[in-house]
Amino acid sequence: MKFRSILAAMAALATFSGVTARAADDLGLIAPGKLMVATEGTYPPFSMREANGDLDGLEVRVMKEVAKRLGLEYTPVVTKWDSLLVGLMAGQFDVISAAMDITEERQQKVTFSDGWLESGGRIVTAKGSDIASEADLKGRPVGALVASNWTKIAEAAGADVKTYKAESDAIQDLVNGNVDAVITDSIAAAYVIKESGLPLTMTEEYVSTVQKGFAMQKGKLALAAAINGALADMIADGTYAELTSGLVGYSPAPAKPIRTLTE
Repeated sequence: MKFRSILAAMAALATFSGVTARAADDLGLIAPGKLMVATEGTYPPFSMREANGDLDGLEVRVMKEVAKRLGLEYTPVVTKWDSLLVGLMAGQFDVISAAMDITEERQQKVTFSDGWLESGGRIVTAKGSDIASEADLKGRPVGALVASNWTKIAEAAGADVKTYKAESDAIQDLVNGNVDAVITDSIAAAYVIKESGLPLTMTEEYVSTVQKGFAMQKGKLALAAAINGALADMIADGTYAELTSGLVGYSPAPAKPIRTLTE
């Protein structure tokens, strides 16, 4: 009986492995058995470096778990923000995990996973600043990440916008007094202020509410479906909350995620 049980277990494992291998082949990956993922490594708490140089952060933890559940090796490709979409189209990686907002404009260019995190934009200022809302940005020097929604919001508010390739550089310019404010993701800003002890604060009002998605080449629906399935399972079994709450104090999973466009 014991021998038969062992044979049954081995058969089940072989079947599972075969299904996993076939599923991976169907995903159109650049390298068999690997999920090549673009990340910045400079945008805490989404993607950052630990003291030993290893990558960590919300997107890194979540995407590592996604890859694990798909039976793939998580393979990070560190890329600057303004090169992400170019690199994706050029086939340098399978998916962008960098904290990219799901927008209608971007949905025309790439296929997004379901929204994996919900946040919003807020204005970061020095403590004691007279900036309390978007209306106060007009004519003021304001920092924002290049090619981001924050830049568009700052421009619409009439600010004198200064763009950066890394959020950390924008925050440093704010501390140095080179800009009067920075528009950025509220989760990222809260983390930086808390961890660094910088004399900064955020406005009470949000300038936008966003969901972030993992971006793939347009039409890679099989890969999107696989990632979505892993995400849903992670959220349902509590793994997502365990991975994220240690960094931001709660689970930022969207209550109503924006779904992958299938047309």
